[in-house]
Amino acid sequence: MAKQKNEPDVVRYADMFSAMGTEPRLRIMRALLSAHPDGKIAGEIGAELDIPASTLSHHLEKLKNEDLVKVRRESTFLCYSANTEALSQLLGFLYAECCTRNRAVKPEAIVTLCK
Repeated sequence: MAKQKNEPDVVRYADMFSAMGTEPRLRIMRALLSAHPDGKIAGEIGAELDIPASTLSHHLEKLKNEDLVKVRRESTFLCYSANTEALSQLLGFLYAECCTRNRAVKPEAIVTLCK
């Protein structure tokens, strides 16, 4: 079977979906998106989602490695924010197939879901 020219993108996006593919990480992403653009201090995320610090650190590192979150230092704290540019690319990747080429999902349905 011949490789498609966009396979590197497919691998990248599969890794991103895999990183978000656990319940705690998906909850973390939602919390960071709700705090956009300011983000949240790691301790705030842990307290809000009731995730122990060591476990939270592991989840945040996985999300950071896949470029789904950004981290910046604020004094002695680490502040995390959703990487909305990477998420836009990920959603655009899906959108291109489902909503433009074969219109399996109508774009209006996605907008309605988001309201």
